[in-house]
Amino acid sequence: MTLLRTRGKAIGVEHILVGRVEHSDEGIYLRNEQQSADPVAFLSEASEKEVAMPAIIGVRNLNHLDEGDIVLVDGRGSVQSLFRGNSFHNSLFITDRCNSNCLMCSQPPKDKEDLDHYYGINNQVIDLMPQTVQELGITGGEPTLLGERFPMLLNKLKVQLPETDVHVLTNGRSFAWKNVVDGISQIEHYKTVYGVPLYSDYAPLHDYIVQAKDAFNQTVIGLHNAARYGLRLEVRVVLHKQTYKRLPALARFIYQNLPFVEHIAFMGLEYTGYTPYNTEKLFINPDEYANELAEAVEYLSSFGMHVSIYNLQHCLLPERLWKFTRNSISDWKRGYLDECANCSQLESCGGVFTTSKQHSANIKAIASV
Repeated sequence: MTLLRTRGKAIGVEHILVGRVEHSDEGIYLRNEQQSADPVAFLSEASEKEVAMPAIIGVRNLNHLDEGDIVLVDGRGSVQSLFRGNSFHNSLFITDRCNSNCLMCSQPPKDKEDLDHYYGINNQVIDLMPQTVQELGITGGEPTLLGERFPMLLNKLKVQLPETDVHVLTNGRSFAWKNVVDGISQIEHYKTVYGVPLYSDYAPLHDYIVQAKDAFNQTVIGLHNAARYGLRLEVRVVLHKQTYKRLPALARFIYQNLPFVEHIAFMGLEYTGYTPYNTEKLFINPDEYANELAEAVEYLSSFGMHVSIYNLQHCLLPERLWKFTRNSISDWKRGYLDECANCSQLESCGGVFTTSKQHSANIKAIASV
């Protein structure tokens, strides 16, 4: 797992500071040209250091910070990576708040007023990013809770990072209101794709999984509204005990009712967040739902729809599904088990979540094929 946070002793840090990493013989300077021509902060592993600017000293480890990374520091001595220049897995975090409360949420929502806080931080991060960024995620919580400032953020990305592909993770429920979709569509940011979860073709089951009344209707109406206004769409399906039995029916529903989506992702479960507390309701070994998954994937693929399988290991899938698997786990939380060391498919397999508190007992090395 890649280190994203570390800590030291704060000196003169009176408020949150965001800056770009610049290495020197003395330590690391953080620069933010939007705020000052001089460095805004200094970082050092040395426990004793005389400094004439805000600083975090005695930091446990700074080896993970590369030139050009973007970092946040605060008065508690926290040093948090917000952007890593050598990674394809960077995201803007919009809020901890959400209008759903999914049984398997990997980052359970928090009911706190944090929209202004993260909006200010994200604007600084965008200002500091190089234009060479190829991909950028937008996540939460529910990003569209940002309201009218959400399309403003998209417009900033369009202007300052015009060649960057943007992927927004949203439950899509707010798209049921045409004024929301209209406001977003007017930005005309055609390099943005919206990943929207749909967990069943049966409304009560989807609503139960996301723990929100009328969520299914809002999501499906929202997908149609978004398509009508020209937004690019992806459907995401998390695989667990509640969803697997109706996967073939869901695949037929998607083809018949949502033919405009450009990608469907069937996603293995990340065993963290709420999931450990809902194990009996959720956990099932992937090889136990392989038949239903294969039927759904191959049905959609047979009609020319773009289908992928995320977060699942080759050893848990029929070989005919391997071509649909993707290296989808973010690099900072991707790893391999000891059992994987001698696997013939190690280089092509996407690994496991290092954040998961439990993995399938059936993960095993595959002999040469």
